[in-house]
Amino acid sequence: MEWFMVSPLVLVVLFFVAMLAGFIDSLAGGGGLLTVPALLAAGLPPAQALATNKLQACGGSVSSSLYFIRRKVVSLADQKLNVLMTFIGATSGALLVQHMHADILRQILPILVIAIGLYFLLMPRLGEADRQRRLHGLPFALVAGGCVGFYDGFFGPGAGSFYALAFVALAGFNLAKATAHAKLLNATSNLGGLLLFIIGGKVVWGTGFVMMAGQFCGARIGSRLVLSKGHKLIRPMIVVVSAVMSAKLLFDSHGQTILHWLGMQ
Repeated sequence: MEWFMVSPLVLVVLFFVAMLAGFIDSLAGGGGLLTVPALLAAGLPPAQALATNKLQACGGSVSSSLYFIRRKVVSLADQKLNVLMTFIGATSGALLVQHMHADILRQILPILVIAIGLYFLLMPRLGEADRQRRLHGLPFALVAGGCVGFYDGFFGPGAGSFYALAFVALAGFNLAKATAHAKLLNATSNLGGLLLFIIGGKVVWGTGFVMMAGQFCGARIGSRLVLSKGHKLIRPMIVVVSAVMSAKLLFDSHGQTILHWLGMQ
């Protein structure tokens, strides 16, 4: 019955929305800004939309991760601790969000995303080349994996950018290398969050699999550009996506106030 929750035409539209989101996610993160509203517009209730979004997001993040692993840009053996902490963080966040409201995060998230955009905008040479590492081992895994993974399971928007920022600022990776490693942790947190949504019975499988196919295709195209274009493409994409994401999150949180203020001018 899940296949018939939306019409075939809407499924086609969702496929291409997911494909574009997968492309954006593979470069800068933020694809959920397209897919979650699209799922809601298709008529899915919020809980099902978030759960189905996790399923389709796995298509993009897993596709990118496999591409980078096969190209030997990412070593699974070196990332085992980061992956473990990310999985624990994501499942904890997904479990907690089912018993709490995320209103506080909605208020502060635009500020965090704006900070990321400004960080990359005002430091144009950031991520051009590898630098000295600041955190190693478990401390890095707890911050980059556990904390960001918890955020991704609890709320989610912009998690890919947070992972990439952690690898650039704390691990000293260049931006292309950081983006590649971020996709592995993003895939881990997506799978961890999805597991909790599956247990809760919230996933709309038919719609999710159609979008997952779109995500897979878009992410593969974007992943190739990460390695061929690197810093020159990723940095402006992060700045632009951060600006758009911040504007949308601010409007979602304070839209009525903004409209009222504009009407008073």
